[in-house]
Amino acid sequence: MKLATLPALIFLALAMFVFNACSNTVTTLTGEWKLISYGSAANPTPAISDVETSVTFNGGKFGGTVGCNSFGADYTSEGSSIHIGSVVSTMMFCEETSAQESAVLGILSDKTLNVSVRGDQLKLITEDGASVIVLEKK
Repeated sequence: MKLATLPALIFLALAMFVFNACSNTVTTLTGEWKLISYGSAANPTPAISDVETSVTFNGGKFGGTVGCNSFGADYTSEGSSIHIGSVVSTMMFCEETSAQESAVLGILSDKTLNVSVRGDQLKLITEDGASVIVLEKK
């Protein structure tokens, strides 16, 4: 009897592993994240350390701030990628954070991005692999 259940247990364990591997990307976006770095994937720029940042993903909508202005957009997900629609943003000028905001919103707006989640870190990577946004779970 024990020998007959072993293949079933192995199959169940493998099925759970495959399911978790396939679902470990977009479903784990939900929640609040802080900006760690952005820009060139080869040499990302660290986020400004004394500036509060927050990016929240929730049910097809995302938004937040990466410095001064608030932004938001719709997103759709498929597999390990997301498509972000046109980002809308407030338009205040904040000299200290303007370069950071422009770069991050430029990477996000109206693009399909590959998603990589490892532990508490989320990477949004442009399809060509040239640019990245690195976020950390709050």
